[in-house]
Amino acid sequence: MKLKGKKIAILVEDGYDELEFWYPKIRMLEEGAKVVVIGSPAKDTFTSKHGITVKADKNAAEVKADEFDGIIIPGGYAPDRLRRYKEILDFVRESYERGKTIAAICHACHVLISAGILKGKKVTAFFSIRDDIVNAGAEYLDEPVVVDGNIVTSRNPNDLPYFCKAIIENLEK
Repeated sequence: MKLKGKKIAILVEDGYDELEFWYPKIRMLEEGAKVVVIGSPAKDTFTSKHGITVKADKNAAEVKADEFDGIIIPGGYAPDRLRRYKEILDFVRESYERGKTIAAICHACHVLISAGILKGKKVTAFFSIRDDIVNAGAEYLDEPVVVDGNIVTSRNPNDLPYFCKAIIENLEK
């Protein structure tokens, strides 16, 4: 129970990747964290790439950075939708500025790019968004997990064991 007493937001929107959502959510619960599903303000139920629905506990307009110890952002097509909402970007940026753990996997770095928090950072992500990361002023590394301060990133579902371990370690600090 390494994360007992910790509260983690996991972001969701239509097109989320099932493994990148459920695996970290379950791992954080196993370690004793309270996990709150935060959706965009668009609606309250979201559908994955393969049709699995999840109901948000709250939407981003209803939460504040100070309520959480960290944020997990799954990949899939959801990050492209999440980055369209000022409430999501403000929540991520404010959490980052307060030193909270910000974890992004696969295409989720799109949210970090739009939140303006990647300049000067070392990160990894799905290889197809490498140019976006570099253009945002970050250094792209092709590694299973990269931790730079309070930002934890991974490339794809194959990296989930490393990703979750790094999130847990970052939240324990």
